[in-house]
Amino acid sequence: MSLQDQVMAALRTVYDPEMPVNVYELGLIYGVNVDETGRVDLQMTLTAPNCPVAESLPADVERAVRAVPGVTGVNLQLVFDPPWTKDRISEAGKLALGIEEIIPIARLRR
Repeated sequence: MSLQDQVMAALRTVYDPEMPVNVYELGLIYGVNVDETGRVDLQMTLTAPNCPVAESLPADVERAVRAVPGVTGVNLQLVFDPPWTKDRISEAGKLALGIEEIIPIARLRR
């Protein structure tokens, strides 16, 4: 498994404590770049700027990525542009959250 894949797997182990879905499936991860030296540049957001876990969740994400063997450093940037919306949640995340309308109606009628 590549270092990039290992970092992505680590991101899937971090959960927003208010939701039963990991930060990756929630769509909170905007970008991940792993260079040849093992340095990880990561952009993430929160569901809202005043999110109750605004201080702890980015630290949890950084800690999980730093724990991946081969990662030599992590530069985590918290961004709010573009703003997070529920449209960023993956289909798996929507299923876990019980969000309706993840399957277009036209697919159901076939």
